[in-house]
Amino acid sequence: MRLLYLVPSVNQAGGVAKVIATKTDYFIQNFGYEVHIMTQNKGYETPFFEFNAQIVWHDIGRKGHFLSAIYAYKKQLQTIISHVQPDSIIVADNGLKGYFVPSLIGKNLPVVFESHGSKYVNERPFAFPFLSRLWFLIGIFLKEWGAKTFDAFVVLNRESAQEWNSKNSMIIANPLSFKSEELAALDAKKVLAVSRNSYEKGLDRLLEIWSLLIQKYPDWKLDIYGTLSPEENLIPLANALGIASSVRFYPPVSEVATLYANASVLVMTSRSEGLGLVLLEAMAFGLPCVAYDCPVGPRSIITDGVNGFLVEDGNATAFAEKLALLFENKDLRKKLGANALQSVSKYDLDAIMLQWKTLFERLQ
Repeated sequence: MRLLYLVPSVNQAGGVAKVIATKTDYFIQNFGYEVHIMTQNKGYETPFFEFNAQIVWHDIGRKGHFLSAIYAYKKQLQTIISHVQPDSIIVADNGLKGYFVPSLIGKNLPVVFESHGSKYVNERPFAFPFLSRLWFLIGIFLKEWGAKTFDAFVVLNRESAQEWNSKNSMIIANPLSFKSEELAALDAKKVLAVSRNSYEKGLDRLLEIWSLLIQKYPDWKLDIYGTLSPEENLIPLANALGIASSVRFYPPVSEVATLYANASVLVMTSRSEGLGLVLLEAMAFGLPCVAYDCPVGPRSIITDGVNGFLVEDGNATAFAEKLALLFENKDLRKKLGANALQSVSKYDLDAIMLQWKTLFERLQ
């Protein structure tokens, strides 16, 4: 089986790149597949995560305005497909062009879309409320139309399937790439956030929540791992909120086991999510998690009050109250953490990769 993945870049520390690294390695090592990956604008030169050395990389240049860029993308993509002759193409690109791939190449071979986010993901606040919202809605319409043109539209959970409401959708969750050898002791007065720093990840919302807690719990620290974006201004925001002394910013790391093992709570304040891989990873270490009930990922992982806390989206006061409960009650942390550990068994790597193998064989 020869696969061609289409992904903008794997240079960043993000969940999509990590999942693709895990799955492509499994395809090669366990199924004997030949894997090609096409990136854009040298998006493969400095991968953050380790990829299998047998992967064949391709890259195209993208520039220009929308229509000219789409035309150039089409021509370069067709050239690569003609050269590679894949048995299946997998699109892991949430840009609008990704949804046009079947139409751009003609449906003479199976094309699968691998969705890692909400249909309503918004990567930046609306600069011009009317025009920005209008373009946002047009984008959603085009995504819905494009989704129906794929041979299979793979989503990560039932909530995402309901959101897309497409007859060709099917659910294959992201797998856990490791099994933890040690569990978090839950003794440290440390809250952990592992996140790409962008608007939809909502780290600004996390800092606002933290400002509601720090006076009562001055011994607790918030550690945030992720590349700082100048556009998000998190450090100035922390200074303005008076919480800079209790918030520590770190660059992203590829080996996260130590982070989870040394924390007592993991938090997620995203405005939208596909699944929330960091939730699965943290729960595999027995960490209780607190997350906003954003569309669409956290609610498929967290059962409120059982293996973590799921908070009304945007309700900072309620979020702070749940964290306070965990700060004050180690037994509660242990109870939720133990349940969390049990609940991630369904994300077993072998079982999920078998679902992918079955899909590719069915499409031939």
